Amino acid sequence: MSDKVNGLPEDQELKLPDLLNSDAVREIHATIEKEWGFLQRSACQTAAGRALWKHAIHDPLADLLAGETYLKNLHEKIKKDRLSNAREISGVILAVRTLWFDSRLQDALNSPNGRAAQVVLLGAGMDTRAYRLSCLKDSDVFEVDFPEVLDVKTTILQAAKDSAFDSQHIIMSKAKSLTRVAADIKESDWMEKLEIAGYLPQKSTVWILEGILYYLTQTHAMQVLRILANKCTLTHTVLLADFMNKPSTTLSNSAFQFYSDWPDHLLPSIGFTHVKLSQIGDPDAHFGLLNDPLNLFNKLRSLPRSLQTNPDDGTPCCRLYLVEASGSPDQNASHNGPITQS
Repeated sequence: MSDKVNGLPEDQELKLPDLLNSDAVREIHATIEKEWGFLQRSACQTAAGRALWKHAIHDPLADLLAGETYLKNLHEKIKKDRLSNAREISGVILAVRTLWFDSRLQDALNSPNGRAAQVVLLGAGMDTRAYRLSCLKDSDVFEVDFPEVLDVKTTILQAAKDSAFDSQHIIMSKAKSLTRVAADIKESDWMEKLEIAGYLPQKSTVWILEGILYYLTQTHAMQVLRILANKCTLTHTVLLADFMNKPSTTLSNSAFQFYSDWPDHLLPSIGFTHVKLSQIGDPDAHFGLLNDPLNLFNKLRSLPRSLQTNPDDGTPCCRLYLVEASGSPDQNASHNGPITQS
């Protein structure tokens, strides 16, 4: 059976785009290594995951945005996993997470309330959905992140355009419009900056928080979530986010802070009326990439979510929850209580 059927990255040597070897792009990635913190660099790690799982994710720009260092690091991990016949291959969580967000975004925009909705990516990093998802054709897209991240991203994408690095892919946004907003969501002025950039508070919006919440403190994460929940009183609002549970954030050397063991309870308590939670490996969070029945994610799914430690081997039950939440003025008025699904 082929690796593609098994959900594994193809077994081949790493081939780097020629543009990564240009002086300008190499200098940019050298600056990332020297000057960026862990949170900013995580954007390149995510891009590397999308690049090396290219048989599942169509993201032709991911290699350029990831850079040689992160591509080589992940490629070596994948090779080791294959040689050891690991049940989970490095990067599979990133691949499943990306595909889940893609599918839920498409469904949200195809729903009656979602057509022509704005899409806001908080902590957008090296995300390229505006360039690869045709479902955004009627949507104004806003990417919010640190100014240095957006500057680097813009510079690399412009270099790709100027070089025509891949003649098969015209580097052009598929969204109705794409606006980058330099802001720190830990500060109090990010929403003001977003509105100045053209975001309309009264217009239906899909908010994407992928791989960002757990880097925030409990205070900052809850501030952001409450701001978004309050939007449900103004207009139809959809939140797509991933949450870690407590064991995931308490591992040694962890840079993660915010956690929620029960995001499907948390979000209704602050104003969302519909919440659906999935775990990696669930039918809607699988995508044919997790076919070994004894993989870690299937084991976790078989255990009660209340358990912090696996009773079989004493290891922490580290879970990643993929959560879709929504609300609107008419839902808030008509529902006496939240609707949750898991």
